[in-house]
Order: sequence, then C-alpha cells, then structure tokens
Amino acid sequence: MGCGRADNNVAGQSTNGCVCEVVRAILEIQNAAVQDECSTCTTNCFLEPLGGIVNPARSSADTRVFTLLNKDGSPFFATFSSTSDEPPCVSIYFRVEDIFDGCCATLRVLVPEDDNGRTVDLLNNDGTAISFRDVCRVTRFVASDSCVTVNLDCFCAVQCIDDVDLGICN
Repeated sequence: MGCGRADNNVAGQSTNGCVCEVVRAILEIQNAAVQDECSTCTTNCFLEPLGGIVNPARSSADTRVFTLLNKDGSPFFATFSSTSDEPPCVSIYFRVEDIFDGCCATLRVLVPEDDNGRTVDLLNNDGTAISFRDVCRVTRFVASDSCVTVNLDCFCAVQCIDDVDLGICN
C-alpha cells in the first residue's frame, strides 16, 4: 500500500502498508502512556513505577515525535498557527492523535523549537522547501492547536525522532 503499491500481501494475508502499521503502533504506545500516567487514582495498587504512589508526578513521555517522507523522499510538512502576527509556520514534526477508516490518521502538528525555546523556521530562504540545515537546529517540541488528516498510504517512510512529554494530560 505504501509507496504506490496497490496491495501488500504477506503469506496470503492482506495487510496495511508499513507506514500505517508504524503510526498505529505509535498511537498505541502513546495511549498506553497517557492511560498509565493520567490516572486520577494516585493510590492504585497497579500504579507503576514503584514509588509512583509516593510521587505521582508525571515523569515519562506522552508523545512519540515522528516525521513522514513523501514518495519522492521529501519530508511531509504542514502549517501551524503562530501566536504572533506572523503568517502560519511550517513543521515536519507530528504526534498521532487518531487512526480511522483503515489507514487515515489525524496528526497534531508540533512546533519545532531550538535550545532557547524559539520557534525554528524550517523553510529555506526562498520559502519553497524544507531547509535541512535548520532541521538540525530543532531540539524541542511543543504541541500546536493545528491538526491535519492524512492517508498514511501516501507515504513511503516514517522516522521516529524523540519521546517527549507535551503535557497532554495537563
């Protein structure tokens, strides 16, 4: 299904493309982390890790940051609204929020930031492509209010970047 294949038949069984399966796995991992970490019952006997009852403060990640590559190998990007008077900014970083209808997904656009908490402009000087030089400056991520719905069958690769705590439960 990914990379233009009409189907993906393994051992006589039809499966979704690998990008779809990876993003579905990321969603399951995120949901498990949020479910475990967002418990309102802080004295639950099944609360992990040991010490969690004494100090129920969140200390683990709730998001697996990833990028997607188009069929031509270029990074998929989407815009997010900035908080200032500037025009919308571009990001290649996402958090999966939902998967539905087989292989469609709602992705939250993540704001790329540098070490100083400043948004990194990922576009080249012409504003026509992603600047890989600027991608290297990204060290942190913040959840935006912007989401995009995609068909995961349209991508050839997914690259996991980092596990971070975006405060999804807060």
